[in-house]
Amino acid sequence: MDLSLFPRIQLGHFPTPLEPMANLTALLGGPRLWIKRDDCTGLSSGGNKTRKLEYLMAEAIAVRADVVITQGATQSNHARQTAAAAAKVGMKCHILLEDRTGSTDPDYTDNGNVLLNRLHGATVERRAGGTNMQQEMEQVAARMKSDGLRPYVIPGGGSNPVGALGYVGAAIELVSQAAARGLKVDHLVHATGSAGTQAGLVAGLQAVGSDIRLLGIGTRAPKEKQETMVYDLACRTAEHLRMPGRIRREAVEANCDYVGSGYGMPTPGMQEAVEMLARTEGLLLDPVYSGKGMAGLIDLIRKGHFKTTDDVVFLHTGGSVALFGYGEAFDLKGPQA
Repeated sequence: MDLSLFPRIQLGHFPTPLEPMANLTALLGGPRLWIKRDDCTGLSSGGNKTRKLEYLMAEAIAVRADVVITQGATQSNHARQTAAAAAKVGMKCHILLEDRTGSTDPDYTDNGNVLLNRLHGATVERRAGGTNMQQEMEQVAARMKSDGLRPYVIPGGGSNPVGALGYVGAAIELVSQAAARGLKVDHLVHATGSAGTQAGLVAGLQAVGSDIRLLGIGTRAPKEKQETMVYDLACRTAEHLRMPGRIRREAVEANCDYVGSGYGMPTPGMQEAVEMLARTEGLLLDPVYSGKGMAGLIDLIRKGHFKTTDDVVFLHTGGSVALFGYGEAFDLKGPQA
């Protein structure tokens, strides 16, 4: 497997740091906790989509596109990073935002990632929740073609075999970093949604023969659906890498007990996790993905899921910009000292 065979442009700052979380480890009583800082990728405040966009935007350039189209929820981190990537390479960007929460809070509908989409120069259209967003993007692409443009459609989350290459590389990067510091990683935990990050990690870890156990904490779909999506994309990613048949079904594991009432909807666990990381490690999680992912990790630790001697890495997928759309979810308006 040679990732250099695939077109890629530089958009991010790599490798991202691998840091211990000593305060959180002490607070929870073990296991030894680490964090892989993919919130530090650098593009428009960072996040996991930057790795995917290095391959996706390279393909867009290769087909001579002049506009990229993508979609996501209202506070989509992927949309914001796509808008920034397009600006960096001199392309237009058009974003379709799906209302998955029903919130009418102006901070949610127009602040955070939505504000940055526009700041990066993207044009934005809104769609109702439950809309077939892939179909909508294809219709927009057809309209743009009739206007003489050359659109390139990026799926939600950048989650296809091209985008997943970014997390094949991230898996190799993590294994290399751990080896360099003499660290044996027992578990890798992260938030999983559109499947591209987890699928890439599955394919990457399988490719290098790593025995790290990977767990995705679901943010949207039920367990069976989430694992099926991840496995399907991991297999297609392996085929894209010219190593078909390499993905073991048992390598795909998702725990979807922490979604709450729905995608993007706050939960008490998420609120606790965001505040705990901010106050123990000085780290900012996001309310949709990394906050729920960390909530799952914290709860599993409390339930004794891990050995106290384990080394567990949490992959921080970024997205703290979305906090500005979720101010009402946190009770932070107390008396000032």
